[in-house]
Amino acid sequence: MISISAVDLRAEETELVLEVLRSGRLAQGPKVEALERAFATAHQVDHAIAVNNGTTALVAALQALDLQPGDEVITSPFSFVATLNAILEAGATARFADIGADYCLHPASVERLVGPRTRALMPVHLYGLPCDMDALVSIAQRHGLSVVEDSAQAHGARIWGRPVGSYGIGCFSLYATKNITSAEGGLITTNEASIADRLRLLRNQGMRARYQYEIVGHNYRMTELQAAIAIPQVARLEQINAARAGNAARLNEGLADVPGLVLPSVPPGREHVYHQYTVRVTEEARTSRDQLADALAASEVATGIYYPRLMHDYPCYEGHPGVGTDETPVAAAVVGEVLSLPVHQLLTEEDLERMIEAVRKVLL
Repeated sequence: MISISAVDLRAEETELVLEVLRSGRLAQGPKVEALERAFATAHQVDHAIAVNNGTTALVAALQALDLQPGDEVITSPFSFVATLNAILEAGATARFADIGADYCLHPASVERLVGPRTRALMPVHLYGLPCDMDALVSIAQRHGLSVVEDSAQAHGARIWGRPVGSYGIGCFSLYATKNITSAEGGLITTNEASIADRLRLLRNQGMRARYQYEIVGHNYRMTELQAAIAIPQVARLEQINAARAGNAARLNEGLADVPGLVLPSVPPGREHVYHQYTVRVTEEARTSRDQLADALAASEVATGIYYPRLMHDYPCYEGHPGVGTDETPVAAAVVGEVLSLPVHQLLTEEDLERMIEAVRKVLL
C-alpha cells in the first residue's frame, strides 16, 4: 500500500533524543529553546513559542488577544475541527466566510461578514497553500482586527517570499502527519514582544519565575523529547517541501488531461508546500469521489478525504451559541468532491507512476 503519509526520521533525530534521555532533563528546557530559535529563523519572525500541540497553539493565540464573550472570529468552515474548537475554547463566537477555488478564505466573503463584534480573522492555510494574506491583512487593518493564522499544515509556505506565520500570530502543528513532526507539538509565531510574553506566561501556569504568578495560565509546555525530534526537521524543511512540490508536479503532469478531475493550482506569488495533494472529482468525472477512493484502495493506493463535512456540520455543534450559521455554498459543494492522494517526500518514482496509472485507469 502506498501510504497517504509517512514519518521521515533520521539519525540526527535519534541522537538528539538519546542526548535528552541521557541528560535527565525531559521537561521544557534547552532543546525547546533551540527549536524555538530555529523555527523563528525559518519563518522570519522575532518570536516562536513552543507548546504541546497545534490545537493549543490556536487556543493560546486567541487567549493572548483577551477575547470576551460575544466577540467574533471569522474563519473558514472547511478545515479540521480544531480550528472551530479553539475559537469556542477561547470563549469567542465562530463566524464562517466562504472559500474560493484555492480552498482558502475568500476575501470578499470575509469583508461581507465583518461586523461590530468582529475581533479577529483566522485564515486557514489549507493543505499547505497560503491564503491571500495581502487582501486579508488589508481587511483586518481597515477594521482594526487581529489576525491569527492557522498554519497547522503550512510549515515554510510563503506569499511573495514572505513566510506564513509572519502576518499576525501564526499557529503551527507538529502532529505525526505534518511536514515537520514531533508526534504531537505546536509552535506559535509573532513579531510582537508583548504577545510573545503573554504566550510564555499562558503556557507555564501564568508564572514568570517560580511561584511568581502574573495571570491565570495553563500547562501548555512542550517536552524536550518532542523538541529533539523536530529540531533536525526544521533544518531540512526546505528540502522536505521541495520534494513534496516535485511529487505534486509529477502528479499534475500525469493527471492533467483526466476529465472531471480538478488538480491543485497555485495562484501567482504563493508557494504551496503540499501537506496534502488534493484533487476534486467533479460531476464530469466517470465515477464519484468515493468510487475513485475505493478503486484506488483496491490498487493499494491510500487516499484521504480532508474533509468530508464542514466543521460545524455535526450534531454536537447544532444550536451551539458560539457557532454561526453562515451560508458558504462553495465550501458546501467542495466537501463532496475533494480527495487527497499521497504526496509525501518518501514516495518513489515507481510509486508516482503507479498512482497516476491507477487514477487514469478508473477515470479514462
